[in-house]
Amino acid sequence: MSNLTLTKTRLFEGVWEGQLTYEGEGNTQPDIEVTHLEQPISGVEVVENEEGGFWTLRVPIPANMITDGVQIFLIRDRRADTTLDSFALMSGDALGYDIRTEMTLLREELDMLKRAFRRHCLDTT
Repeated sequence: MSNLTLTKTRLFEGVWEGQLTYEGEGNTQPDIEVTHLEQPISGVEVVENEEGGFWTLRVPIPANMITDGVQIFLIRDRRADTTLDSFALMSGDALGYDIRTEMTLLREELDMLKRAFRRHCLDTT
């Protein structure tokens, strides 16, 4: 069990950012590892904010890891050997299929509601 808590703050210009807080006694420095398909991501930064008592985690997303489908990144605390969080990137044809399917279902439901509403209006007049 990790004493670190990770909260996502934003994904901006290809860099995932989060805020790490430590709950416990003493002063500890986080030992964070970010992996994609069990391969470590390079360039991960953990920057301490001395005034706020937290750290800012910055994870640059390598361009070669942005491909069709779903890409999952795991953020782990190496000291506690636990996963703190994860994030996923979805793109390409797989995502398009899901969105088109959902849109078709929504259109069908909307048409059904319109017919039911029109029938209701005719019956009540």
